[in-house]
Amino acid sequence: MLSSSQDATPREVAIQLLARREYSRAELVRKLEQKAFAADDIDACLDALVEQGLQSDVRFAETFIRSRINRGQGVIRIQGELRQRGVDREIATEAFAVVEEREGVDWFELARETLARRFASPGDTPKERAKRERFLATRGFNFDQIRYALDAL
Repeated sequence: MLSSSQDATPREVAIQLLARREYSRAELVRKLEQKAFAADDIDACLDALVEQGLQSDVRFAETFIRSRINRGQGVIRIQGELRQRGVDREIATEAFAVVEEREGVDWFELARETLARRFASPGDTPKERAKRERFLATRGFNFDQIRYALDAL
């Protein structure tokens, strides 16, 4: 662990962060700006890390999507979170395609499994049903996926 940010270079700080988990470029920019590094130094550092394959928004997006699927989150929520982390829409779209193909993701089944983990029935009253719909909607599932999950439960 580095003693203070005065001694550390942007590269050392970035490498330390990346050793723990993947970060998007935008996240690293924010972290390095907080340490008061110059914008030019940050850009040069991150360009070098990308060239060396140590930082990749594509790899970050794929890892992020997988982790969110494991948490039972849907496309809408995951896309929003990737946007917040500064991942380009095109990169996010490609990453979704790769993960969906590799993992064989079925968003309808994921919605059903996520609902079944939390609720035993689709709800006897309109109020209970609405609660389950809201639960899945906040998890990022679309209307068709929510309807499928409720019908399957």
